[in-house]
Amino acid sequence: MAVILKKGQGISLKKNEYDLSRVTIGLGWDVAETTRLEAHVVKKPKTGAAGLFGGTQDVTEYVEVPDEYDLDVVAFLIGENGKVNDLGAIEDGRPTLRNGDVVFFNNLKHHSGQILLTGDNRTGDGDGDDEQIIANLNGIPGRYAKILFVAQIYKGIERKQNFSKVQNAFIRAVDAKGKEMARFDLSGDASYANYCSLTFAELVREGEGNWKFNAIGTPHETDAFARILRNYV
Repeated sequence: MAVILKKGQGISLKKNEYDLSRVTIGLGWDVAETTRLEAHVVKKPKTGAAGLFGGTQDVTEYVEVPDEYDLDVVAFLIGENGKVNDLGAIEDGRPTLRNGDVVFFNNLKHHSGQILLTGDNRTGDGDGDDEQIIANLNGIPGRYAKILFVAQIYKGIERKQNFSKVQNAFIRAVDAKGKEMARFDLSGDASYANYCSLTFAELVREGEGNWKFNAIGTPHETDAFARILRNYV
């Protein structure tokens, strides 16, 4: 049975107790049922004097639609110096994060071949993990001391979405044999109304071949993980 962690707690994942050759970091969430008004331009017959000669005109109508949240999970691979040392390919003098030490929706596989983001669930519908990062902790190069996991609401500020509506959120670690090793549950409330991203948890190298899973749960106002990344460059 998995160890259920609270914010600030951690658990050692020892190689002699778990198979760390394929660790699944699963992220899941539900969203409180809310709606938003969405503008649609439709063709309608002209009215008044203009309508005497027929024809149509564009009319904006507002339709109530489900307010779907798109959460993304991101992993920062951090060196012993506490920094993300490889920001990927450079274009026009700026780092792109592609093929670097950040695994996210535009860089699904780390260049070491040991960490993979499996895909992007845009709604959180259904049971189980909504997004997963697969990591071979036995094969992570020794220059990496930590893997930090961040969740963001895509375009959360623009869409006026925040973690106060995110319910039953969790992050868990499952070993190669399907054994759930640790789990951290977090549900938003009114205190999260100004926050669009979350530093959820971390894996920290702990001795030869062992790791520690720490529950963090620190919220951030930004909806762009790049702003959080600035703290590690």
